[in-house]
Amino acid sequence: MNKHLGKLIGALGLFLGIIVVGLIGFSVIEDLNFVNALYMTIITVGTVGFTEVKELSSAGRIFTSIYILLNLGLFAYIVSVVSSYLFEGKLKSIFKSYRSGMEISKLKNHVIVCGFGRNGSKACEELAKNKQDFVLIEKNPEMKDMIPESYKWVIGDATQDDNMRMIGIDKASTIIITTPSDAANVFITLTARHLNEKIKIISRASTKETEEKLYRAGADNVIMPDTLGGMFMAQLVTKPVVIEFLDLINGVSSTSYHLEEVSYKHLRPDFKDKTLEELDITKKTGVTVIGVKDNIKGLIPGPSPDTFIGEDDFLIVLGSDATLDKFRKTYTTFSEF
Repeated sequence: MNKHLGKLIGALGLFLGIIVVGLIGFSVIEDLNFVNALYMTIITVGTVGFTEVKELSSAGRIFTSIYILLNLGLFAYIVSVVSSYLFEGKLKSIFKSYRSGMEISKLKNHVIVCGFGRNGSKACEELAKNKQDFVLIEKNPEMKDMIPESYKWVIGDATQDDNMRMIGIDKASTIIITTPSDAANVFITLTARHLNEKIKIISRASTKETEEKLYRAGADNVIMPDTLGGMFMAQLVTKPVVIEFLDLINGVSSTSYHLEEVSYKHLRPDFKDKTLEELDITKKTGVTVIGVKDNIKGLIPGPSPDTFIGEDDFLIVLGSDATLDKFRKTYTTFSEF
């Protein structure tokens, strides 16, 4: 915020300096009191041509002439700077940045998204849709007008330690690195891992070589959008029904089916430590349990009815908006997904 306000503060400081010079000049040269010196200063700076408080001496006329010439350029500059902040939305941008900074300082276990390009904007959209706290950091200041009002964001270089500390890297749970530069992504990964050893790092890569470097730098997951996109397009030919189903459960299709994960700790007390058969989720709500994340066995796709749901386990469920809402109200402590 200080950086954005620097030009405005500088212009206001320059204006104050002009007033002080006028006050001192008219007070010393013409022996005027404060009120009259201020009056002479204002009408000279404003070039309004009102009547002088007294006939000026030769020294006073020379001072006034030089003072007017100096003020012509300076006053025009000051007016242009102040006008740009008042009428071009810069003050609004500064206030938004300040408010965002205050909100960021209160976050904990949030997600950091680096870059607001094609991948970054989609990541932010998905996080916002799922009501996950996140902070966006974008290097290009021209992108700020494209960032939705509801997002918490900072304009800055994610490779700089100070910028990462400013957005709470030490308190964040995850960082998603989506910039188009592989070199920058590797550097951000190194920076993030150095500042927070426990943070989960998900990074974008363009090549297999970069993927290996990112893992060595400390990334937990590396995504290659170009590879996935090509694979997806080929599978539209070789496995069209499978892709249609994936679109369905990812919410890409026009239908209202979604996947949700529910942890053991969010189940109501009377539904904890039971088997799927005892829970009878499908019959009671219409939601289908398509997987379980067991804290010992790992992921179990298509779990059997005798699968036990215990501490640190997760349910992976599929359903429509209506059935998922019924499941949430019946089985969980969530106010909403």
